[in-house]
Amino acid sequence: MPGLTRARHGSSFRYRDAKGQWVRDVDEISRIRLLAIPPAYTDVWICPLPNGHLQATGIDARGRKQYRYHAEWRLLKDETKFERLELFGRALPKIRARVARDLREGAREALPGRATVLATLVRLLDVTFLRVGNEEYASSNRSYGLTTLRTRHVDVRGASLKLRFRGKSGVLHEARVDDRKVTRVIRRCQQLPGQELFQYQDSEGELRTVSSTDVNDYLREAAGENFSAKDFRTWHGTVQALELTRLACSSDSVGESAGPRFSAKEILTTVAKQLGNTPAVCKKAYIHPAVLALGAKLAADSGAMTEIWKELTAATASVRRLHSAEARLLTFLRRHRLDARRAQKAVAANSRRLRAAAK
Repeated sequence: MPGLTRARHGSSFRYRDAKGQWVRDVDEISRIRLLAIPPAYTDVWICPLPNGHLQATGIDARGRKQYRYHAEWRLLKDETKFERLELFGRALPKIRARVARDLREGAREALPGRATVLATLVRLLDVTFLRVGNEEYASSNRSYGLTTLRTRHVDVRGASLKLRFRGKSGVLHEARVDDRKVTRVIRRCQQLPGQELFQYQDSEGELRTVSSTDVNDYLREAAGENFSAKDFRTWHGTVQALELTRLACSSDSVGESAGPRFSAKEILTTVAKQLGNTPAVCKKAYIHPAVLALGAKLAADSGAMTEIWKELTAATASVRRLHSAEARLLTFLRRHRLDARRAQKAVAANSRRLRAAAK
């Protein structure tokens, strides 16, 4: 779509429409300024429609295309993103079974094969909550994730290993993993030539590295659904948030005269530390908003605690390859979805009654 462009004018900018005319409408200029497009961006395109889902694009100082979306579109995308979480929880046992099988079969290989290396990476995603990594960031920023780790980033001792590296935004990540199968694969990877840790030998004997795309393809194949490595961080962030809420609202943490010691700020801070994020990013991207809403509700109505936790705990023993905390979250997400559906139906029914009464 032809859009608006901008041109520097002293210390600020002026804007032209698709016909080359200067934009003079005060409201339109105000809308553009509220997009907060960084001054350093070049090749800026601005949507001519105030309700367009993509409001602006530009090229940043590193040559990457950046996007500014409409606020309501972002809210819709965030809601859709969290709707996937229940589906991911249901698929997780299937993913873990595939990983276990590939690690078991890989134990017979002299050198790690592709499936073995990818299974190892997915196991690490699942137990460390670390980012999957991106080669562009590794090359330009020297910031790493799992797929871009170098051999120097891991220390293997016996059946344990320790990861230590700088990740996104320069955050230092440290993780210890006690997993004999994973340690065996990584020890063999370390013996291969080159700095990259995760490599495999193809059918022609050539060494190949793996990328985040390879990991996501593996996940899609294992789950039969379109999941990505980021879903692990969202899942585990939300699991932790629900467990912290449960502990804060448990009978042991509630005094005789006080209500539950629920603090959304404390929960966000704790989960953010585990994920290597800020609390703000954690709240926006990694914790289902319904979990924080639950904590606020229980803090105001401690009498509802027993009933809710009893319902969430009832199904924990029946879900294989999920921990108890994960099974509680899966039950909670299903409950939340059904409650939301009932609420939508009630609103629709009420709207029909009002329209009928108006006639």
